[in-house]
Amino acid sequence: MIRGGDIVKGSCLLQKGQPYLVVEREFHNPGKGTAIARVKMKSIKDGSVLTMTIPTQQEVEDAQVDIHVCQYQYADQDNYHFMDNETYDQHEVPAADMDDKKYYLKDGENYELTIWEGKVIDIKIPYKVVFTVAESENYIKGDTVSGATKPITTETGLTVRVPLFIKQGEKILVNTETNEYVERVNS
Repeated sequence: MIRGGDIVKGSCLLQKGQPYLVVEREFHNPGKGTAIARVKMKSIKDGSVLTMTIPTQQEVEDAQVDIHVCQYQYADQDNYHFMDNETYDQHEVPAADMDDKKYYLKDGENYELTIWEGKVIDIKIPYKVVFTVAESENYIKGDTVSGATKPITTETGLTVRVPLFIKQGEKILVNTETNEYVERVNS
């Protein structure tokens, strides 16, 4: 059991006999009454979306899941392939189930896989990831406007808006929840 106030993005809750992955959560604390958590969940089995309002003190049933640290190996047409760092077991994750994660997966990097009843239900992406700028347009001095940005493409194909001074080959830190540039990384 998990209290409504302890639910976070990525938590797994059991509703209607099936696991739901929390994709959004918002806390609301009205002036009067109890604080509540508004939770948007996606069914792991059929992809349906369920929205609930849970008082922060109320307990709900959480799905018992295993977390394994695995190394991302490669992707083929249908699957992402991971290797468990402890047991060396191979995990295939259907690409269609995790399409929103494809731009954040980097060969050789470690990720936490959430496994429920033998099936990978989520790939935990770090909050911030360092990327190399693969494609970037140059700008001409004088083109600058205060806070001007340009689109770049990273080595994984992710498109991010960055300040004009960022050049191809440089490393940048990106917030993975918002797809926003955070800072240039000196290597």
